[in-house]
Formats: sequence, C-alpha cells, structure tokens
Amino acid sequence: MDQTWIWAFSINAFLIVFFHRIPLLTKEGWFHAGALGTLLLGCLGWRGWLSVIIYLVLGSLVTKIGYARKQMQGIAEARGGKRGPENVWGSAATGAFLAILIKAGFGSETILQLGFAASFSAKLADTFGSEIGKRWGRSTVLITTLRQVPPGTDGAISIEGTLASVLGGTLMTFVMLTLGFINSIPYAFLVFVCGFLSTISESFVGAIVQSRLSWLSNELVNFLQTSLSALLAIASVSLIF
Repeated sequence: MDQTWIWAFSINAFLIVFFHRIPLLTKEGWFHAGALGTLLLGCLGWRGWLSVIIYLVLGSLVTKIGYARKQMQGIAEARGGKRGPENVWGSAATGAFLAILIKAGFGSETILQLGFAASFSAKLADTFGSEIGKRWGRSTVLITTLRQVPPGTDGAISIEGTLASVLGGTLMTFVMLTLGFINSIPYAFLVFVCGFLSTISESFVGAIVQSRLSWLSNELVNFLQTSLSALLAIASVSLIF
C-alpha cells in the first residue's frame, strides 16, 4: 500500500480518538468523517483535508448560534446540532468525488479544484443562510410566491438569511483562495457566484418539490446543490475563461 494512504489513515484515526468527545458529530458521524478525511488527505494532501475541517467547524459553530431558541420553535437541527453520516456525505460527496478525479489525473486539475471549492462554498452559504435565517429572519417568505411562511419552511428565505448566505459563501471562498484551490480573484468571484446561485436554486427545489417527494431528503438536496455549484464552476471556466 502507498505510504501516503497509511499516513492519511493513521493521522485521521489518531485525531478522531483524541477529539471525538467534542459535540460536532455523532459517533457514526466521526467514523464517516474519518473515512472522508482519509480520502481527502490521501488525494489532495493537507490543503484538501484542512479546507473541509474549516468548513465543518464554521458550519457547526453557526448551527449552535441561537440553538436554544430554534429548539423551542421546533426548527433546530436534530441531535443537538451534531452531524451524522448522512450530513457528512450530503455535504462532501461531491467534493470527495472531485478529489478522486484530481488524484487520478483526470482532466484539468485547476478546473476540478475550482469545482471542489465551489461545492463547499455553496454548502457553507446554505448552512449560514439556513441557520441564521431561522434564528434572526424577521420576515420569512416562500421564494416562489413571496408569501409569508414560518421559519424553517422548505424554500423559505429572508433578508437576514440571504445576507448570511453571502457571508458564508464569501468565507469559504476566501478559505479556498488562501489554501490555493483558487488561483486568482476572478476565479474566486466565479466560485462565490456559483455557490450563491446554487443556494438560491436549492430554495426553489425546497419550495417546489421537496415537500411533495418523501424520498427527497435534506441530505440529497444538499448533494444536488453542491453538485450544481461544482458543475456551474467547471462549465463556466471551461467555456468562458
């Protein structure tokens, strides 16, 4: 076996044993996060691994903001905000797939890295918008009709939540730029725009079809959102730049 994978597995195993009591993930969630971390460290090195660690920390922190209030309203994330396996892969499956393609030398590494960055920019934008919108959104409306609805409704948006999405997408884009997955300011702007557009599209999916299809879970919608963001970034770079 390649020494890279042995080290990747060993490092993630050690860190999970050391940090698993921190209430970020469920027991099963930590196991799957270890598998994801091993894959990212083996495929992309420390930059890919660190980018997703930062995403997890930021997403978990914003989930905890105002958690007691959201819990009283019945719109808080389950399990005290801890992420399970379905959350891990719903958020990161697209990025993991792109990491495998990069490791395999498939296509342009620069373009695939932009897709990787865009997928996580979209997801953090969604997490920030959802969590802050549910807690501080003063007027929550359905994106398709602008009819006022309770916070937490599928497809609901608010000014506060939308601004929070902009913040979340900007933060994750900056992280990816700093770590070298984005190599220019124009590309950074493109990644941010793709992430934000995908977040808006996810709201339309929630409003139009999610409540009508029992199998369309939040995690599957997250996967579709991150995939759309990655595809938009890859297609835009391939066609325009």
